[in-house]
Amino acid sequence: MARSAVLCGLGSYLPTRVVTNADIAAELDTTDEWITTRTGIRQRHVVDPEQCTSGLAVAAGREALDSAGLDIVDYVVVATTTPDRLCPATGPTVAARLGLGTVPAFDISAVCSGFLYGLQSGRALIGAGLAETVLLIGAESFTSLVDPADRGTRPIFGDGAGAVVLRAGAADEPGAILAVTLHSDGTEADLITVEGGGARARLGGDPTPAYIRMQGRSTFVTAVTRMEEVTRHTLTEVGWTVNEVDRIAGHQANARILHSLAKHLGLPAEAAITHLREVGNTAGASIPLALHHGQRTGLLRPGHRVVLPAFGAGATWGAAALTWPNLKQP
Repeated sequence: MARSAVLCGLGSYLPTRVVTNADIAAELDTTDEWITTRTGIRQRHVVDPEQCTSGLAVAAGREALDSAGLDIVDYVVVATTTPDRLCPATGPTVAARLGLGTVPAFDISAVCSGFLYGLQSGRALIGAGLAETVLLIGAESFTSLVDPADRGTRPIFGDGAGAVVLRAGAADEPGAILAVTLHSDGTEADLITVEGGGARARLGGDPTPAYIRMQGRSTFVTAVTRMEEVTRHTLTEVGWTVNEVDRIAGHQANARILHSLAKHLGLPAEAAITHLREVGNTAGASIPLALHHGQRTGLLRPGHRVVLPAFGAGATWGAAALTWPNLKQP
């Protein structure tokens, strides 16, 4: 049987500082009710400056390694849009701080789809026989990109990290990544963008601040459409019907998006794991954070058939499918 990547460890980390909707409403023209009704978010965690993205990634990665019972891996992949520095990548820093020596480590930047792009990379490394184990971490200090005066984006985003360990195994094992489908469309780049800080802005002398801007309504409609399409394609690839899906552990962008996706697929709203209430939209960290939340709360149980859809800036989108394994609680 062909080699497959099997999920065998899981970890997460959230900064200790919590910012509630009431805290934001005290500074902006908004209310707790307005934020909650439109997003499903009640609070978010915010990283301290001295911790940054690498600190979040190290904490989540260490927990995932403990869960897998490993102290070394062959590769480290960090999915992030908010690296500690533009250069060098954050992955090598994370690997060194985890005591992993000189293992190959690199970053992937695909924003809210970053974890899925990382999952496909880890799966390919294992499938090709280049690695026996891969530590994949989604980590974001996304509040660093938020305009503190923008009530359209400030309530949405939070910081955190989630991690999984993949090992070589067989496709019929619980935890095997059965399929990953990825797409992108650069003509939709302006849906979600951070113009300031990039080479184009610096070379052109553009003083635009490095803040995220979103076309909210267009993003909502496009996200639901793209995630439904890619989820149905992925289910066809693995031979599952929609009715055989137990859980949707999708990118935690907005509770209404997740519930709308479930409705479009013909699944009950409760099939969608939602972790937004406590953490907000954590971009590339959101899917592994949702998985860890599902594991801890019992929403994910061994044998569950799970799909992982995401849509993010780029535009990028994708979905993955697996049968949930029996993981050790770290």
